Amino acid sequence: MTMTRVNGWFTALLLGTATLSCAAAQESAPMNAAGATPLQAAPQDPGAPLRDSQLSFTQLAPPPGSMTLRGTQPNGQIEFGVRSDEVVTRALLNLSYRPSPALLPTLSQLKVYLNDELVGLVTVTPEQLGKENQTQLAIDPRFISDFNRVRFELVGHYANVCENPANSAIWLDIGKESGIDLTLQKLPLKNDLSHFPEPFFDARDTRPLTLPVVFAAQPDVAQQRAAGILASWFGSKTGWRGQTFPVLYNQLPQQQHAVVFATNDARPDFLKDLPPVSKPTVEIVSQPDNPYEKMLLILGRNDEDLLTAVQGIAQGELLLRGDTSTIDSVKLLAPRKAYDAPNWVRTDRRTTFAELTQYENQLQADGLQPNPVSLTLNLPPDLFLVRARGIDMDLSYRYTAPFQQDGSRLAVNLNNQFIQDYPLPPKNTGGQQLLHIPLIQGLQDNSRQLTIPALRLGVVNQLRFDFDYANTFVGGTADGRCETVTPVGHHVVVDDSSSIDFSGYRHYIEMPSLRAWAGAGFPFSRYADLAQTLVLVQPKPDAQQVGTLLNALGNIGAQTGYPALRVQFTDDWSKAKDQDADLLMIGAIPKDLQDDRRISALVDAAASWINTPTRQPAIDSGSLSDGDRAVESTTAIGSRGPLATVIGFQSPFNDQRSVVALLADGSPRGWQLLNDALTDTGKRGAIFGSAAIIRESGVNSLRVGDNYYVGHLPWWERLWTMLATHPFWLALCAVLVVVLFALMTWRLMRIITRRRLLDDEDE
Repeated sequence: MTMTRVNGWFTALLLGTATLSCAAAQESAPMNAAGATPLQAAPQDPGAPLRDSQLSFTQLAPPPGSMTLRGTQPNGQIEFGVRSDEVVTRALLNLSYRPSPALLPTLSQLKVYLNDELVGLVTVTPEQLGKENQTQLAIDPRFISDFNRVRFELVGHYANVCENPANSAIWLDIGKESGIDLTLQKLPLKNDLSHFPEPFFDARDTRPLTLPVVFAAQPDVAQQRAAGILASWFGSKTGWRGQTFPVLYNQLPQQQHAVVFATNDARPDFLKDLPPVSKPTVEIVSQPDNPYEKMLLILGRNDEDLLTAVQGIAQGELLLRGDTSTIDSVKLLAPRKAYDAPNWVRTDRRTTFAELTQYENQLQADGLQPNPVSLTLNLPPDLFLVRARGIDMDLSYRYTAPFQQDGSRLAVNLNNQFIQDYPLPPKNTGGQQLLHIPLIQGLQDNSRQLTIPALRLGVVNQLRFDFDYANTFVGGTADGRCETVTPVGHHVVVDDSSSIDFSGYRHYIEMPSLRAWAGAGFPFSRYADLAQTLVLVQPKPDAQQVGTLLNALGNIGAQTGYPALRVQFTDDWSKAKDQDADLLMIGAIPKDLQDDRRISALVDAAASWINTPTRQPAIDSGSLSDGDRAVESTTAIGSRGPLATVIGFQSPFNDQRSVVALLADGSPRGWQLLNDALTDTGKRGAIFGSAAIIRESGVNSLRVGDNYYVGHLPWWERLWTMLATHPFWLALCAVLVVVLFALMTWRLMRIITRRRLLDDEDE
């Protein structure tokens, strides 16, 4: 009896301790977006849908691919997010790694941290040295939050005494085959617009946004405009992730959130029982057959109400709350100015680095060898920099001073091209330096002005600052003693008050340039709200055509960072002729334009034709001569295979306006190829010139036909540009100037000689 009582007390003590431990674990577990810990938020419904996700290092590593840890750079990390409507139920880290054969076994280790908590340790064994190894580490899903950072730290040793941390023998490669396998379970969400744009777009989700858009039937022009504005708004939120908008008629997608447009008189069948609305309305509800998937309902009495509702989302997002919000009015007051897109560097004044940062602490780095500090510069494609000597940049930075003058330097790189480097001298106080350095000459002058060579700049540019510290190490001495210096971590900061100046430059560009359209949405993005853009759509579009329209406007929104609030739509070609606007055509080119000599290719359901230039380079080498672009032949071919094209040409109604047409052969696969090219960054990067042909094999672009120029340059700058780009005319002008100067000199000498002879006769 006594023994039984002791066992009972002991069991009760263990149960109490376990209960307290579980409670403490729940209290310390990170909170998710739903306001509860992942463990508490896990649905009790065993029927909640599950999703497996494989996140590879090619997606997560900051340059995509393998990660190399060294003695002076022992840390590496990957980051991933978890959507607010999901919770992780299982997490497995798959590591493929190769340690240096010079490392000492057991003493060398790889430490794995999740959100700064040690979750795994890999000890290097003798049989692993120099070989490819695989291991798996299970991660407790309770410690996974909305935003997660997995950090790897190498503890590497190659000698028992007199070790140099900078020795090149200390390394460990983590292969790009590594990744994280997650099992995620859907969470039931409340119908609450205060979290909008979640769950339709979640900033924690690094995958491209796929958001289906549903109409009751073929949408008219007004509904297409409303959907296009909403697509561009979502594009401005997704940024670098990418986005695609599949279109459905009178049906919901499977296992996806969706946007539904409906009026009182035209509704999908699954909304027939919804009460009519009296105002523009935005509502969030669960899908009829799936409580875990939501619908964003854009409702109105008519098409104008749908447009008002979408404008209310784009301009009044912060006021949305509850399950239903009505949009009483939206007034667009001050019009946007040209080239003021939020994602572009300002061209009307000097821009500070603080305006260019995209996340907190972007301009800082720490470590024995700090990681590079980088900034992205998005520029208007038509910024005319041909004659510019450079772009002025005022650079101010702070750094941990080295102990002595040891060769530590700051290197400045633009688009992975070295520009200039500057010494990091030892300092006792301060640690701040203002630089104005002319990079073209490569020397430091008294004005201390930093100028960037203009011809190295493109539409998207990476400006990188590398702080390279020399490592001091004292090895064995003559008497056999070992003297070392303990390495100290360095801290570097590029001050956010540093600035760069792109003001004062003209806007002038050679067209057609599909690269400017694919990379920056130009010329439509000249105004961020697409105020001078007209979209020509088909009267009765199919779902693929509307999807192409939404993808195109979504891309422009992602590139500018602003929704297309003032874009205009029409399906009447006769009305399009009268408007002074750049034209985006979807689906077909009007009959009276198909024979225009400015069009270099055409895709039709029956047959297709293309103009071939005299000379076509293997890669995009920029501008070609008129002779190389001249049309050598026109070929028409009919086929049953899918084909799509993007063509650009000068507007037939205004010399300063452009047309971009998105065409397919009419087959579903042809439109799919076109949409894939619009949403895939690699394929979009292959679009340039005046025509891009899209087939199953990929994208092929051509520069063919006449070119034209958009923008304004004074006549003397146009003359200088023509001479600079055409050596023959420059040489001819030089000869003419020499001949003219010789004639003037000869004439002057004749006059002087005649006067001298007359003076002699008078005497």
